[in-house]
Amino acid sequence: MQQTIQIRLKPEEAASSPSLLHAIAQSTGHDSSHIKGYHILKQSIDARSRQQVWMNLTIQAFINEAPSQRFIEPIHFLSLPQNAKEVIIIGAGPAGLFAALECIQQGLKPIILERGKDVRSRRRDLAVLNKEGIVNPESNYCFGEGGAGTYSDGKLYTRSNKRGSIDKILRIFYQFGADESILYEAHPHIGTNKLPHIITAMREQIEQSGGKVLFEKKLTDFVIENGVIKEVITACGDRFAANAVLLATGHSARDIFTLLHAKNIQIEAKPFALGVRVEHPQKIIDSIQYHCIMRDPNLPPASYSLVEQVGQRGVFSFCMCPGGIIAPAATAPGEIVVNGWSPSKRNNPYANSGMVVQIDIPTAFNFLKKQLQQNKQHENLLLKEIVKSDSLHPLSMLAFQQHVEQQAFIAGGGKQVAPAARLIDFCTNKISVTLPDASYLPGLHSADLNTVLPGFVQQTLQDGFKAFGKKMKGYYTNDAIVVATESRTSSPVRIPRDAESFQHPQISNLYPCGEGAGYAGGIVSAAMDGEKLAIAIAQKLNVR
Repeated sequence: MQQTIQIRLKPEEAASSPSLLHAIAQSTGHDSSHIKGYHILKQSIDARSRQQVWMNLTIQAFINEAPSQRFIEPIHFLSLPQNAKEVIIIGAGPAGLFAALECIQQGLKPIILERGKDVRSRRRDLAVLNKEGIVNPESNYCFGEGGAGTYSDGKLYTRSNKRGSIDKILRIFYQFGADESILYEAHPHIGTNKLPHIITAMREQIEQSGGKVLFEKKLTDFVIENGVIKEVITACGDRFAANAVLLATGHSARDIFTLLHAKNIQIEAKPFALGVRVEHPQKIIDSIQYHCIMRDPNLPPASYSLVEQVGQRGVFSFCMCPGGIIAPAATAPGEIVVNGWSPSKRNNPYANSGMVVQIDIPTAFNFLKKQLQQNKQHENLLLKEIVKSDSLHPLSMLAFQQHVEQQAFIAGGGKQVAPAARLIDFCTNKISVTLPDASYLPGLHSADLNTVLPGFVQQTLQDGFKAFGKKMKGYYTNDAIVVATESRTSSPVRIPRDAESFQHPQISNLYPCGEGAGYAGGIVSAAMDGEKLAIAIAQKLNVR
């Protein structure tokens, strides 16, 4: 007999198998000896009470019967026939990888072209980036096998079921080596230290089934005839015939956006959010959220989610990383971009989060116009093209993003040293005399962030931080540090597609996909988008 129950336990009880078994027995009305096993279906933390933090669990109990496996059988990926139709997938991030796995299930042969390197080779380039401040434009935190998520955390939380099955995505991650906890935790997280092995296992499955994953194959051109891509061409001169092209290049592939624009393939400017990354000692966040001096060892490092409306603009936390590290995420020399990640144990002494402001298109366009008016000799040719355009240019948001990142590089002084200030100093327009210890390895430079951030962004952030300090007593402190700039929250460009066929309106076999096309916001939503488009391609090619 099986019974699904909901129980609430103290953290130490939930962490103890005997205590948990006793609680299950009490809840089901059976003796403990009759409980032959259980699965945790859901688990969340309730820290609203100042007296006690609780763990809420949904349990599937097996009473007087042997427990079944969580999944009766894994998802099977069969070997493809020799004559399987090929699909070109540009990018080996979550959208591309999950699209490839779905292609195999649909009887299509995926050929992934990835501009970067495999996860192992990529790690060496990240070490150089962190230690020496040297950016490899093709191998960094954004580009390479697994995409931006591989070495920047692996959060698997999404609010949307509209794009597909979240459970299926989590199940596949679990099947390829993720911990079982991702199947039931309220905010599942794999960890940067574990993701590379999982991504490698996915790639090996794609290859074993007959697909291909090719590295250092940067897309540089299309051959288009009568509204159809006939071939894709890479930087090294390789040419691949195309039945269908699934474009999953991620939110930072600026050269792809530029290529599409140059070939008169329709793209659109898209609003996104930009700001800073704020880092506190983890013990401060623990004490605020858990109402304690020292965190219970059975509780994970605390996180937070904050949002505030400041005038006409929203400011909100983004990609919060408890027990995490701030990382350099630039994709080209001469720019500073910061991101955050956590290892699986989230056991670093700092907690960091993006704190960002929503940027609308007219405001960004007017800001760029003002910059060019103030500096008529500006060397940025894209900026000049955008300002001269009669209508809002499709790359205007990209240029805005790039401008702020370049200003951050100038303020930092070079070699990926990031401009920073203590939190209260930032909010009161002071340059910090000293900076606290921080997790950002390339180093920090005390700077006036007014020279980096547009005035409306800085003012909104300042007001937002003050409001957050009222919501979380102890959050507004000079023990925290603000680091610029957090600017890769989402793509600054949308590549349009039909709502039903998912094809580009001009190019019938081009399928814009994932974050880079403006249709996803994180690993899970990008993976679901990849699966959905692979199914659409199979239907178009009449495979099944």
